[in-house]
Amino acid sequence: MTVILETPRLRLRELEPEDLDFVAEMLGDAEVMRFYPKPLDRAESREWLARHLRHYEDDGHGLWLVEDRSLGAPVGQVGLLLQEVEGDWELEIGYLIHRPFWRRGYATEAASAVRDYAFGVRGERRVISLIRPENLPSQGVARKLGMAPEREVRFRGLTHLVFAVRAPAGQGSSSGRLW
Repeated sequence: MTVILETPRLRLRELEPEDLDFVAEMLGDAEVMRFYPKPLDRAESREWLARHLRHYEDDGHGLWLVEDRSLGAPVGQVGLLLQEVEGDWELEIGYLIHRPFWRRGYATEAASAVRDYAFGVRGERRVISLIRPENLPSQGVARKLGMAPEREVRFRGLTHLVFAVRAPAGQGSSSGRLW
């Protein structure tokens, strides 16, 4: 088990094949997936998991499993994804929390730690989040991260807002991206 980050309440670690039951349950929940094209079945969830395992190898990051440290149980996925947005490669903070764990501040706590990791450890100068215009809860999380909407784009066939934040002065690499 590769632990990436810990916060007072949460542990973010790389996904493992054994996480499929949780991932399939979360991604199969219609309410959790309401801003995605559709909920995923078990086979699609297996591919989702495999895709993130490949991201770890290819990019050094991906969506990580978020565990509640006191429960020792998974609550969602949060991490960094390399996304092509209108021809430019952007580093996105993605977050997805399973419905039984909503409204506990997990998305904000985990995504804030990932933002700080991107700026402080990886030396990134900017991160984004791609959020559907109707997804007000995710927009709220992005604003708590210090992000502001920059523009509207078509991403994977759907309209998204690009929320972005830059590293504070003195943080981030002066030479740009590190990947």
